[in-house]
Amino acid sequence: MSSAFDIAQHYFQMRNGELQIGCLAISELTTRFGTPCYAYDSSVLEKKWQRIRACLPPRFSISYSVKANPNPEVVKFFVNRGCGLEIASLGEFKRALLAGCQPSKVVFAGPGKTPAELEFVLEKDIGEIHSESFLELDRISAIAQRQGKPARVALRINPGSEAQGGAMRMGGKPAPFGIDEECIDEALEKIVSDTFLQFRGIHLFTGTQILDHRILLSQYRKGVEIAKKTAHRLQQPLHTLDFGGGWGVPYFMSERELDVKALKEELLQLMTELEGDPFLAHTQMMVEPGRYLVGEGGVYIARVIDIKVSRGKKFIITDGGLHHHLAATGNFGQVIKRNFPVAVLNKIDQMAEETVDVVGPLCTPLDVLGGSVDLPRIEIGDFIGIFQSGAYGRSASPLEFLSHPAPVEIWIERGEARVAG
Repeated sequence: MSSAFDIAQHYFQMRNGELQIGCLAISELTTRFGTPCYAYDSSVLEKKWQRIRACLPPRFSISYSVKANPNPEVVKFFVNRGCGLEIASLGEFKRALLAGCQPSKVVFAGPGKTPAELEFVLEKDIGEIHSESFLELDRISAIAQRQGKPARVALRINPGSEAQGGAMRMGGKPAPFGIDEECIDEALEKIVSDTFLQFRGIHLFTGTQILDHRILLSQYRKGVEIAKKTAHRLQQPLHTLDFGGGWGVPYFMSERELDVKALKEELLQLMTELEGDPFLAHTQMMVEPGRYLVGEGGVYIARVIDIKVSRGKKFIITDGGLHHHLAATGNFGQVIKRNFPVAVLNKIDQMAEETVDVVGPLCTPLDVLGGSVDLPRIEIGDFIGIFQSGAYGRSASPLEFLSHPAPVEIWIERGEARVAG
């Protein structure tokens, strides 16, 4: 389901050969808001929210990972559904508060939290800080002591190599993320001996963009193993066990959707196994999806402004590119450049007639939105769409590069569109 036409059929609508997002035609959206732009369809986000909620056992809570898309409308959408938030900066914490999220439902992860950030979130009584180093524990303790109240902390663990998996592996090797699994006992000793550190639980994060449910399950079982050892060592129940994020979406032709039905069955079995453990029977399980919830709900739209042939190769030049959508150009985590799903949005049902490179307006050969893409015959003024663009799009791109205007973000809900943010 990673071809542009399949995605258009599955999540959006088509009428008279033109894509519709939230029942609004591309021509209408671009006339009102211009190009380049991002369009987010709230109905797709609702589908993904319902799908993940149905997959997870009731004792699992969900914290949307704000880094995937920090747009205020997106954040507020999940907060309004009772979702918690996972943040990685003070800026994201402030967005959480503006969206109406209670500080107690926010968890703060990420290396390099500054003393000023820690001071602010502790003053606001944040739910948990997931510590990534021994020095960070010292800083949290000192701030908590000054403020006169204990800080709720969890340990973010960098597990052994057996828990690796996903397109971007973040565990099982030397990393700035988390405290190495072999150092857990030392970290626990530090926490339990400090009256201003209140130990809450374990956070495991080993990778991202995972499409194989078996990899997720192996990581979850690793998390349970670490949690059991921790709880039995302390002889006290764990309040939280955060399995992190990692749920992926299919970007490329060889990829398939995450099998949430199989994942659900395995998770139910895992929870059954924990019922007899007095230290984990009532632990709050947590996941932090980001990309999975928002990735498929966004489309990046650019207008064709020039067409040229150079030494036998045809180039379609648009008014948007790498500076707005770094991930689509392959410069955000890809080792081998592969195309996101690309389509001519006002000719969405037409057959491919030519092979072209779709490029942006920047003075760099890296500005390629689609290399050797088979598309219908393109004319000046046509609209190029990049699907799967709801996550790590605008906010993960070098918007200031060459000083082009930033793309507008459009929020579409119940057949109405407005500028988002």
